[in-house]
Amino acid sequence: MKIAAIQMVSGAGVQDNLDAARLLLAQAAEQGAELAVLPEYFCVMGLKDTDKLKVREPAGSGLIQDFLSRTARELDLWIVGGTLPTATGKSGRAFNSSLAYAPSGTCIARYDKIHLFRFAQGDEAHDETRVLDAGSQPVRFELASRDGHSYTVGLSVCYDLRFPELYRALKADLLLVPSAFTYVTGQAHWELLLRARAVENLAYVAAAAQGGTHENGRRTWGHSMVVGPWGEVMAEQAEGPGVVMGELQASRLQEVRQRLPALNHRVL
Repeated sequence: MKIAAIQMVSGAGVQDNLDAARLLLAQAAEQGAELAVLPEYFCVMGLKDTDKLKVREPAGSGLIQDFLSRTARELDLWIVGGTLPTATGKSGRAFNSSLAYAPSGTCIARYDKIHLFRFAQGDEAHDETRVLDAGSQPVRFELASRDGHSYTVGLSVCYDLRFPELYRALKADLLLVPSAFTYVTGQAHWELLLRARAVENLAYVAAAAQGGTHENGRRTWGHSMVVGPWGEVMAEQAEGPGVVMGELQASRLQEVRQRLPALNHRVL
């Protein structure tokens, strides 16, 4: 099964970002992808933290969710809509939500980011808790591919990557990591963490990233990639918009899990 990690350099205009995402998703479908994952905040990288609140949507309706549903249906594609801000029911707050859509256009899974990012170094500082509420539950879904195989797909977002216990709980064949890693932390840890999560879980990893200098002046690391269950980087793009393709093979998963049955050897 072919999959695509979509890399973007999103700006402050929602419709412009949706138009850019549509072009990239169409490219993924043309290359034979059955599943495409968009990066964190594919729909908006605002000029300030509170800009997220201006575009948050209630569950099940809104411009961004309608776009994801319609595009999945038009392209006959499973789409994981990186993340978008969704309403919590509280003023001045939002969830950072990853939504999965089947080719029918139906939203079949929603994951609210559990681990909220905080980082400070020099003039750069981030604290997602200023406007976001954390989710509480791991989420996965089942995907039946055209080749007749079924894959368990685990959802996570960006900073979650530093918490391996989440991925253990997901027990997935494919781990998705839509992200907007900072340049500093990405340069230091991005590939290391992605390959570690693949090896630990003997699973494929598809990481769709923001990658470049944004309208708000922030620079994200990029390096979207697909990693195999033995920790090998199968495909990667450093910066700029693009489509990173990889192929999942059920036989490969079975092979590595039989050769090294570490998942069955867990004690704690």
